[in-house]
Amino acid sequence: MNCYPVSPNTVLANALTHAEDVLTPRVIDSAPERVAFVVGTQINGAPHIGTSLVQSLTFATAARLRQRFGIPVEVQFGALDNAPHTVVTDPSTGHRYQRAYAHALGQQAIAEQIDTMYRPLFAGLSERLGVPYSVDTYSEQQADVHFRRTWLRVLPRMDAARWWLAPSSGVAHVRVPCPQPGCGWAEKYAERTRVHPDGPERAVVTAVCLHHGEYEVAVSPTGGGYLDLATLYRNLVKELAATGEHGTLYVMVKGGDWVFGSQLIDGALQSVGLARGQLPARLFCPQVVTETGAKLSKSLIREGRAPLPAGAAPWMLDTREWPGSVDEYVDRLIALDEVLLADPRHFFRAYSAAELGQMMTPPVSAARSVTSP
Repeated sequence: MNCYPVSPNTVLANALTHAEDVLTPRVIDSAPERVAFVVGTQINGAPHIGTSLVQSLTFATAARLRQRFGIPVEVQFGALDNAPHTVVTDPSTGHRYQRAYAHALGQQAIAEQIDTMYRPLFAGLSERLGVPYSVDTYSEQQADVHFRRTWLRVLPRMDAARWWLAPSSGVAHVRVPCPQPGCGWAEKYAERTRVHPDGPERAVVTAVCLHHGEYEVAVSPTGGGYLDLATLYRNLVKELAATGEHGTLYVMVKGGDWVFGSQLIDGALQSVGLARGQLPARLFCPQVVTETGAKLSKSLIREGRAPLPAGAAPWMLDTREWPGSVDEYVDRLIALDEVLLADPRHFFRAYSAAELGQMMTPPVSAARSVTSP
């Protein structure tokens, strides 16, 4: 590395010797048999530098925690294939409808996208740092018996949780797309979607399809419709399901922009009965921002609503354009992680795209892209 950050002190950084020390209280309190670092991203196009940074820091932090405590670690990557692929407005009603990547592309295309855009990076990080990893899609997660049973068990307590999950309206969105073959459309904001609990192991969902009108789907632990939950709602159920596994400490790893939203998830978890000590551990990684302090957003730039920040390179929005090899990209990320994890002042802060690009110092020689096999 030829450029090191100059970072200010903070209350949190001042309390730590190493960045991973923030997880020490949870490790000591739970005395786990293993630690699972859970990190996810929406499968809605090529990853950008912020995504790669969080993912690489997940592996690097896991390796450091294993060295510190001698506990087996692993990384669990969640590919959120329920991200909106197409959003349209019904001209007759004004309601917005969406079709998720899972329904628009299909299982095989999603798997190919993961293999192309994410597995090369994961494989490189796993090999160099000796941290095993697994990948599952949201489609697989929502079909899991334990996940669906957890959702059903939360339904009677939704009056307590709904204002945490949707503070502006009190309506936590659940979408069960139209089950007609080849359809998969659902109301984006679920205005006319209703969930009717029918005992502890079943719920009936009624909704309106863009093309097929009213429909009804029965959801059970072992079957029924596709359970597409809004972001905070999904995290509530996922994290609540994780608390039932004994011997494993789950660390939810996210970008720094999640700090604010996680307050609501923690409130929702406690509202349905979890004690403070039962909440999952959290690790918030440095956020990549523009010169204005706003999160680097590839969607805003792609839509022409924001310019590419000064000093940022195109590869930072699409890592397939990195001008070096996969191995070089992995090596530079790991070197960057070492710098950020070396001092809590460097870890618990944000970085402009320009500064991060300078720290990565990409090579000028063109080679295979990051996502090449």
